[in-house]
Amino acid sequence: MSRTVRIFDTTLRDGEQTPGVHITPDQKVAIAHRLKAIGVATIEAGFPISSPGDRDAVARIAREVRSCEIAAMARCVAQDIDAAADALRDAERPVIHVFLGTSDIHLTKKLRLDRAGAVRAIRECVARARRHVADVQFSAEDATRTERPFLRQCIAAAVESGATRINLPDTVGCMLPREYGEMIRDVVRFVGPHVIVSAHCHNDMGMATANTVAAVEGGARQVEVTVNGIGERAGNAALEEVAVAMAMKRIAESGVDVQQVTALSAHVAEVTRVPVQPNRAVVGANAFAHSSGIHQDGILKDPSTYEFVPPAMVGAPGHRFVMTSRSGRGAVAHHAARMGYRLTDAQVDEVYRAFIEVAAYSDGAVDADELARVIGAACGPPPNPTQELPPRDDPKRCRFEEVMLL
Repeated sequence: MSRTVRIFDTTLRDGEQTPGVHITPDQKVAIAHRLKAIGVATIEAGFPISSPGDRDAVARIAREVRSCEIAAMARCVAQDIDAAADALRDAERPVIHVFLGTSDIHLTKKLRLDRAGAVRAIRECVARARRHVADVQFSAEDATRTERPFLRQCIAAAVESGATRINLPDTVGCMLPREYGEMIRDVVRFVGPHVIVSAHCHNDMGMATANTVAAVEGGARQVEVTVNGIGERAGNAALEEVAVAMAMKRIAESGVDVQQVTALSAHVAEVTRVPVQPNRAVVGANAFAHSSGIHQDGILKDPSTYEFVPPAMVGAPGHRFVMTSRSGRGAVAHHAARMGYRLTDAQVDEVYRAFIEVAAYSDGAVDADELARVIGAACGPPPNPTQELPPRDDPKRCRFEEVMLL
């Protein structure tokens, strides 16, 4: 992987726009330190003009988090740009992120601007931002619904006025990977190698991560993501998914230490009080859980049979078996072996029949204590336990279902 793609994390700005989410300044600073530690290139700390609290949080992060870029967002409005510059004055590597809606829908319905006025605003505001900082990013909001010739005109105006990066948001999540990749490829050719083209994808049709990866394949040198994919409406491309996809498919280097993504995901979920859905890729509670007997048998023989992403790679504690009526003999025998039993084939069959009778009437999974009772009833006390089960109130026990840990 010779290419490096910058990770621009906007958890503290776009992520906080998740309905019902508020992140305090102290929490923002703590998350920013974690983002720096994990290796993101840019932390978008907030939108300073939006509130005194956001301005103060951006200023604190700019002072306290060093060795990575700190970005602040601004509309194409002079006061926004000056507020962003003021909040970033102590940043080691400040970036002002200026945006303007460029689609006809945004221009006519929201901004009440004609195209000439939009181009003029882009020129004036990017130039104003560039007087404050060396790195200015211009985002053509709703780029994917902007007519391509006019989008090029807006991009040219931004670059000529000093923008060093051009971001092309799929603001309403309307693109397919092929479409978005082609769009990125076209703009990369248009601006040349001296301007970074960035991707920012929303998840309205469930395509955010796929579109982001397509953008990287199309030549984007920066991707904008949030932890757990939080954000407006259906959210954004998830940092953990994009970073792992690039690493596993050897598309590009992200600079992110993916071993930290599970812990970071849990921290952000706790702070925002937005739970991670169990079947979410990479960081969901079920990402490395197996209940089918066929799958459990494969995992026991070689984890790669059913796990493309190794749990250890992303800092997960390991795979686990959820014991249900779909589980197989191998998983039951494995659990018995962990309790110290050495069962014959006949004993395994006997235990398995007893287990299936219990599982058939179980509401969900058979917990570890019940499974141990079934094995003990058939085989007597364990002769030499190799692992004690954690107490019920131990955090290692699954919150929603009790499982056998491998």
